[in-house]
Amino acid sequence: MIDRYSRPVMTAVWEPERRIRRMLEVELAWLEVLAPVKRIPRRELAVLRAVLTGGPLAERIKKVEESTGHDVVAMLKVVSETVKRRAPRVDQYLHYGLTSSDVLDTALSLQLREAADILEAGWRGLLAALRPLARRHRSTWMVGRTHGIHAEPLPFGLKLAGWHAEGLRCLERVRRAKAVVATGKLSGAVGSYAHISPAVEAAVLRRLGLKPETVATQVVPRDRHAEYLQALALSACAVERWALEVRHLQRTEVLEAEEPFGKGQKGSSAMPHKKNPILCENLCGLARLVRAHAGAAYENIALWHERDISHSSVERVSLPDATILVDFMLSRFTRVVSGLRVIPENMKANLERSNGLVYSQGVLLALIDAGLGRHDAYDIVQRAAMTTWREKTPLRDSLWADPALRARLPAKALDACFDLAKYGRAAGAVMKRAGV
Repeated sequence: MIDRYSRPVMTAVWEPERRIRRMLEVELAWLEVLAPVKRIPRRELAVLRAVLTGGPLAERIKKVEESTGHDVVAMLKVVSETVKRRAPRVDQYLHYGLTSSDVLDTALSLQLREAADILEAGWRGLLAALRPLARRHRSTWMVGRTHGIHAEPLPFGLKLAGWHAEGLRCLERVRRAKAVVATGKLSGAVGSYAHISPAVEAAVLRRLGLKPETVATQVVPRDRHAEYLQALALSACAVERWALEVRHLQRTEVLEAEEPFGKGQKGSSAMPHKKNPILCENLCGLARLVRAHAGAAYENIALWHERDISHSSVERVSLPDATILVDFMLSRFTRVVSGLRVIPENMKANLERSNGLVYSQGVLLALIDAGLGRHDAYDIVQRAAMTTWREKTPLRDSLWADPALRARLPAKALDACFDLAKYGRAAGAVMKRAGV
């Protein structure tokens, strides 16, 4: 992923040097478990451990790979050249009984687990920013919209509570996906344990904090990775939904909220007045990329027989890019939430723009409670509503002008239908349920 959409903390997970260190962690854990049986001295294991924690290896390995055409073989060759004089038994048993995917897939699980830890922290930070904002606007009234049209009054805090509830679900999905993908395999060329035992595999994976794959082929089945990327895609979808809402609320004719606009920031090269919602537009665009990576993960599930490597090239792009992008999106939207400018006076003005039309359902229900059939009640309210749309008269006046309504509702009962407070009666309970 390009630097523009990357944060160093996540990029570091996928650096070539870090990937090699993860692979060497697997090789070291493997030899540590084999050591008693193969009589590998501790001092020799210490030599390999020093290579693991020592100077850079990536460039040397890359150079060797130019001739071997195989990254794991290149790594083993470089490590062998580094340790064979001081650790001959390590050199002898390095990669013993393993196939490349044993090391690659197990190391990949370590990387994905580390990436998930960062994403969890990102979600916790975003949720922590949402909670006080939702509480602050528990009684900030705005108009709810369906199909883009004014519907009924809504506390802005309740909208934010919905974001928080969805964010909690996304956080839980990331946690579940981390558990699903925290799986390794050290079962040999086709997963048959022909040259090693499941007990040895389990002992090595325990050292790495992973679980053994239930039934592996030469690889860990890719449904696990698809589930992981699905969790990332749903995280991106959530951020996109909220960012899209901010974009709509920031439109000039609405202007109920604005994303942060920094001092010295420029909105347009041509029009000095512009304050464009570029942060949120950017997030909507990045979500498309994450979803595309999830689609690629589904394509990776079906491999030939015990494996082919059609998935490998995809994952070298999709897994780093998707995790880097979602990490960036969480950080950027946390910035949006933390600096969101809410404009209650515009929310109130927009709520009142429809001349009371947003209270129509309350009148409908009051007529039904007064004994009128639903269809007749609907016709009365709709006639008045169309008059209000056309003539811009208050809905209350349009209704009262209808003898059919006056025959059913006294003035006091009609006025009660326009009481804003009842639309917030459940807000506290719902917001509590949403965790805010």
